[in-house]
Amino acid sequence: MTSTSWDAGVAGSAPAAATSTATRSPRRRRGRLLWLRLTVAVVVTVVMAFPLYWMLLTAFSTRADLYAPGLQLWPQHFTVQNFVRPFQEFPVWRWFGNSLLVSVVVTAITVVCNLLAGYAFAKLRFRGRNALFLVLLSTLMIPPQAIIVPQFFISIGLHLYGGLWAVILPEAAAIFGVFLARQFFLAVPDELIEAAQLDGAGRFRTFVSVVLPLCRPLLAVLVLLTFMGEWNAFGWPLVALSGNQDLFTVPIGIVGTLQGQYTSDYGAIMAVNLLMILPIVALFLGFQRYFVEGLSRSGLR
Repeated sequence: MTSTSWDAGVAGSAPAAATSTATRSPRRRRGRLLWLRLTVAVVVTVVMAFPLYWMLLTAFSTRADLYAPGLQLWPQHFTVQNFVRPFQEFPVWRWFGNSLLVSVVVTAITVVCNLLAGYAFAKLRFRGRNALFLVLLSTLMIPPQAIIVPQFFISIGLHLYGGLWAVILPEAAAIFGVFLARQFFLAVPDELIEAAQLDGAGRFRTFVSVVLPLCRPLLAVLVLLTFMGEWNAFGWPLVALSGNQDLFTVPIGIVGTLQGQYTSDYGAIMAVNLLMILPIVALFLGFQRYFVEGLSRSGLR
């Protein structure tokens, strides 16, 4: 091979090598970025899941192991007594029944009121509609603790204090649900409503037969958020139930009996808390398909 042909071969292979290097470089960057994302996701997952693991560890550990020195990441003496003892000593099943009753009734009332009010604010034309909605929306800035005293006197005046209705009625028809429903209904085409009205359907029939079947994602969001909020409610039920242990909900029962001023049964507390989150997990899994869609279509990101 002559010198000229060798130089031509080298010159021809140089662009190919440069092209190959340029092609591999973006692939390497994408690969490194993928590994970085995977690492961050794993770290975040571990951090988020560790409190749940710690609850499991505490719930299945004996009291002696919990107070033993050093960090233990596995139960030294596995036990299920933390799940059995609270049900033997306290009316925990009654607390779960009270929580379920309050959460279901509040969720039913709230969802109905939110859907009707949200539809009215989104699709009906009446004087002062926007001003009234802004007034209602401004109540979200009032902290719940600021209205406990007025609620207390109102519940006494209505002879509700000390009963479950004192917990149910003030918590029903949350304004946030009205806002969420209104944002969702704004995306419903007006042509559907006008077509139903041309066919002779009234406003309520139009809402039930045409609009409501489109609201599965919205229903999933409202049901899940309302039920979860009531299931975990603590402040107002603590005031309204007047220390009646038979009417306690689960959060009030845990603090009122298992958690004392000078000592606490941490194993039993974590065991009951684990049982307490099971309905929320089951509800989320049941509505998971519609939950994200409902939030995105309601304008929340």
